[in-house]
Amino acid sequence: MANTSDFRTGLCIEFKNELYKVVDFQHVKPGKGAAYVRSKLKNLKTGKVIDNTFDAGEKIDIARIERRPYQFLYKEDNGYHFMNSQTFDQIFIEENLIEGFEFLKEGITCEIVFHADNETLLSCELPTSVDLEVTYTEPGLRGDTATNTLKPATVETGAIVRVPLFIEAGTRIRVDTRNGAYMERVK
Repeated sequence: MANTSDFRTGLCIEFKNELYKVVDFQHVKPGKGAAYVRSKLKNLKTGKVIDNTFDAGEKIDIARIERRPYQFLYKEDNGYHFMNSQTFDQIFIEENLIEGFEFLKEGITCEIVFHADNETLLSCELPTSVDLEVTYTEPGLRGDTATNTLKPATVETGAIVRVPLFIEAGTRIRVDTRNGAYMERVK
């Protein structure tokens, strides 16, 4: 049993018979009254984020979570197939459990999160950035690089990313999978 002083971002807890991940928290010590912890919790099954206030020192149940590396193999109509790199076991994951699924490329290694007590699949997390090739974009004007103007570009996975004007089709770029933003050109 732990208490609220053990809170940290990313911690998974059992709260109201559901699994939640701590997205954000803040210890508050008002001038008058008892201290408390204000938190934002994300439900791991539904994805809904709730605000909750815990009393300081309140007991919480920490859920045992395991992260295992899996390699993305291929996509089907209703989901995605992954393979464990060590045991070669294959699993099927639905699209709603994958954060940033539009950036999945064959051969990429992702972390799949399991609830360790009952081996329930919770989510699939991509690496923070992936290198993708631009397959289509409108041509940019030569010398128009003084401003931070962006244009849409389609990458090899089919996702649309906003890129600077100097990026052309065939260029490899690095994309942040958390928000889908262009990071840099890759040589």
